[in-house]
Amino acid sequence: MIRLHHVPLARSFRVLWLMEEMGLDYEVAYYSIRDGSMRTPEFRALSPAGRVPVLEHEGAAWFESGAIVQLLCETYPQAGLAPAPGTGERARFLEMLNYSETVGCLLENLNMNLVFLRPPARPSVPVVKLLHARLRASLAAIEARMEGDYLLPSGFSAADIMFAYGFELARHYVDLDAYPRLAAYWERLRARSAYQRAKARDGEQDMYAQDFYPVPEEE
Repeated sequence: MIRLHHVPLARSFRVLWLMEEMGLDYEVAYYSIRDGSMRTPEFRALSPAGRVPVLEHEGAAWFESGAIVQLLCETYPQAGLAPAPGTGERARFLEMLNYSETVGCLLENLNMNLVFLRPPARPSVPVVKLLHARLRASLAAIEARMEGDYLLPSGFSAADIMFAYGFELARHYVDLDAYPRLAAYWERLRARSAYQRAKARDGEQDMYAQDFYPVPEEE
């Protein structure tokens, strides 16, 4: 039995997409970040931080998207979505798994400041500007390194799933036209049938109320 504990458009989408690429049979338990459903003792027993994703996999419960992605790749090596240890691309693969969380943390902080902070509280404009600049710089660094169709020279891998999820969310904060290589890369990924199947199972997101969140002006 495989069950993914999932919030639409959250990091758990990485696991959803990966399992579609692998052709696994699984079920999805849906949650919302707004209704307290992830604060129950039952869920906290699966996820110490009370966050998705959690993957129940044949009697084990795994949490943290990067760890789950790596564990799935090691459990199902026949899928060919991760370089084997000791091979030439392994270092690049692991770098991108972890770099994806650099981008993810910047997005999470922008989300907290611009999406989830409720009136009368107001975001700190200097903090938001700094996060925004760091996000642009993080994307620009990969834009400069994109030489082929995917992050690894050998082709599509789970590293693309980890990184591209952040690029999808970044559109709420930055102009993606500034990154033409990444924009073309994202279009290639969205054309994949496994991505489209994953989006069909993702569910209705309730995080973003608008398509774009500009940097607030100083008062």
